[in-house]
Amino acid sequence: MIPRPGAVERLSLAGPAGALEALVEDRGQAGPRYAVVCHPHPLYGGTMDNKVVTTLARALQELGIPTVRFNFRGVGASVGAYDEGRGETADAAAVAAWAEQRWPGRRLVIAGFSFGAYIALRLASERAADWLITVAPPVDLFDLSRISAPACPWLVVQGDSDDVVDPAKVLAWARCFDPAPLLSVLPGVGHFFHGHLRELRDAVIDAIRSG
Repeated sequence: MIPRPGAVERLSLAGPAGALEALVEDRGQAGPRYAVVCHPHPLYGGTMDNKVVTTLARALQELGIPTVRFNFRGVGASVGAYDEGRGETADAAAVAAWAEQRWPGRRLVIAGFSFGAYIALRLASERAADWLITVAPPVDLFDLSRISAPACPWLVVQGDSDDVVDPAKVLAWARCFDPAPLLSVLPGVGHFFHGHLRELRDAVIDAIRSG
């Protein structure tokens, strides 16, 4: 089912392990992009309704970019079980393929928070994107050394008081790329952006508007 312009609709999309629960938000604006947004770690309470994920989606919608959030396999009503990033990347690819059909002729924006940032990076290495947005990429938890820089503009948003991901390691990792991503380091911000969602929103909007 295709959502009406301006509608918010929960859908069930076909995924490689079974149905994927998804939420499409489309304000009906005629723009050049659409976005897929990936949530944090499935085994630690991550869902598509996470407040950082929701903030990312709303920031993109403010820019006229319709979004698809979805639950990885085994989360919510999505079928399957956690697969250490491999299956979750396949889930994200299936959602991106669906979105490409939903918004033909538009270009893909890939965004993700924490574990979702890892999946977003993996997806960007497989599928052409117009923008990549990674929030608090989990350099301590997953091997990101084999991931190449995407062939598109790339924003890394990192709080300097993150108590889950080491901010210094994130910045050192990001600066190893050539070209390096655009870095937005938010002072006093922890991993879950408690009390600082506005700064996250502004970082995303400012980057894409100036990119």
